[in-house]
Amino acid sequence: MTKPSKVTTRDNSLNKKEMEEMVKEKDKREAEKEKKEGGEEKMNSEKKTATILEDVKINVKIKLSVLWVAVMFLFLYADYFTLYVPGVIEDAIAGKMGPFPTTQVALLAAVTLMIIPSLMVFLSLTLKPKANRWTNIIVGILFIVVQLSSNFVGEPWAYYVFVSIVEVVLLSLIVVYAWKWPKQEG
Repeated sequence: MTKPSKVTTRDNSLNKKEMEEMVKEKDKREAEKEKKEGGEEKMNSEKKTATILEDVKINVKIKLSVLWVAVMFLFLYADYFTLYVPGVIEDAIAGKMGPFPTTQVALLAAVTLMIIPSLMVFLSLTLKPKANRWTNIIVGILFIVVQLSSNFVGEPWAYYVFVSIVEVVLLSLIVVYAWKWPKQEG
């Protein structure tokens, strides 16, 4: 094993001109290599880099789960902003949920309906493909019907109609992604 030589004396050291030539040669080799690889080009002593962004393929299970999360947030925000509609808080205090009386059965039905999207976040990631596909198609269609019918209860406000449209688009994407579930080659 040879010991690396130390450049300490004037006799062993490279002069400034030789060092510059070595650096230029190295830069020239790197530029030629990059040019062959199609990377960087040297123009007007500035390097410009062509960058291609990576497009990562997202698993359909993740897409479905994230769509269910987005739908849940929209449900939550729509219900939250409904509290600002005049008379809603007074009706809630008086024991009414929209046009319906607030009963244990009504609250149980409402919470059951809202638990389903929460479960779909998890189930979309964990169910086997065939069960996952059909569960997302059926539940997605069910919630499209629920969301469209909710616009006919009470007076529809513009914000609620807008949120409902976005929810229906997201729910439709859930159905489409599940319907077009990638087939495994085998």
